[in-house]
Amino acid sequence: MTIRKGEDWGEVVAPPPGLVDVATDAALVDHLAGDEPAPVRIRGGDLWRSLGGSGGGPGVRRLPVDLLRVEADGATWRAVAHVVARRSWWRGPIVAVMNVDRLGDWDVAPRAHPDDGRADVVEVDPAMSTRARWQASRRLPSGSHVPHPQLAVRRIAADAWTFARPQRLWVDGVERGTVRSLRVVVEPDAAVVHC
Repeated sequence: MTIRKGEDWGEVVAPPPGLVDVATDAALVDHLAGDEPAPVRIRGGDLWRSLGGSGGGPGVRRLPVDLLRVEADGATWRAVAHVVARRSWWRGPIVAVMNVDRLGDWDVAPRAHPDDGRADVVEVDPAMSTRARWQASRRLPSGSHVPHPQLAVRRIAADAWTFARPQRLWVDGVERGTVRSLRVVVEPDAAVVHC
């Protein structure tokens, strides 16, 4: 069940038999895509960072998480952390669909939660100057880049974009080529992970 404000999330359990460790968000999604995958524990990646990098101790925390279904120019992928479409960080549009708050060292979507049934979308206005982008990038590690008049932030269950020029697409940190169309749909409570 999708988490609600003020509710506990997940439960501490004994490590289940056959628990598999993965170190990246992409490896987690690959594991989950297998036929009857074994229980999985995250040990790295942006979902793990968003959860505080926890791990250790006699038990593990069992957590339901949302997945993102990504449809782009006829291809489909799943993501657990984020989807980013851009040509450059320094000019043009940027679309970041965030299921978690972290993108590496950056706190891109400070209010994002991986099990709230929504994704946080951060869009950079193509008219945003290089100087303003540089200033915002210096505030990204703390999440203080928002609010900003040229950064739109909203929450979605699904949305689609069509780009005038092809954009490079990253799904959970893996580059997937260039695309002109992108659709992302949140799949609530689609997976269970341990950390």
